[in-house]
Amino acid sequence: MSRAGKLGRRISGFMLLVLLAGLLLTACESDQKSVFSSQANVATEQAAADNSIPWDYRIVQGKVGDLVGSDMVILPDNTLLSNDGNYATGDDVWTLQYMTAAMTVSDSGSNQIKLSSWNAIKSYKTEASAKDDLAKLKVSLQTEVPLVGVYKTSYQGKSRDFAVITLPSGNQLKQPIDDKRYEKLKSLKNVMVNVEEVHDYLDYDLAYAKFRGWA
Repeated sequence: MSRAGKLGRRISGFMLLVLLAGLLLTACESDQKSVFSSQANVATEQAAADNSIPWDYRIVQGKVGDLVGSDMVILPDNTLLSNDGNYATGDDVWTLQYMTAAMTVSDSGSNQIKLSSWNAIKSYKTEASAKDDLAKLKVSLQTEVPLVGVYKTSYQGKSRDFAVITLPSGNQLKQPIDDKRYEKLKSLKNVMVNVEEVHDYLDYDLAYAKFRGWA
């Protein structure tokens, strides 16, 4: 083999090692951002690939059915989940389930939301331990957001008031308000609201804020 051929093989091998090292470093950094120590499930990895946002979590009680290798079937939904807790058939189990949303903006500027199905991501031996994790992933708080404006509409002699705010995610939200709140908000540039932050269980920095009322 010529010197040029040998040199080309060495360079290719070196570049492959650099690429592998970079992938391992990225994996380590991703693990450190996870709320849980368990591995990601396929459904959530697919959601991340689709640029979905975290939408909701819930806790569901069930029973362990058949054991399939290192996995278990959770009844009554026949959900297959890793048996990390060494459960036996017939044991009570609580699962944390996760829903994502794909959000787009229509030509008219309104938000279009497509929700995923519920996917179980972790099992618990007690409801209390499941609620502990849920409290970290769904956080209620008050925050100040920009008030785009308020306006009135009238139809067949009836009037309605609306306020438009910009959520922390950047999405604009229109909410009906009464006359009293209209007078209170019409001169403001910012307003305090209650929001619920829904965090991604693998990357806690990824969150979506839902409007939960006026503060």
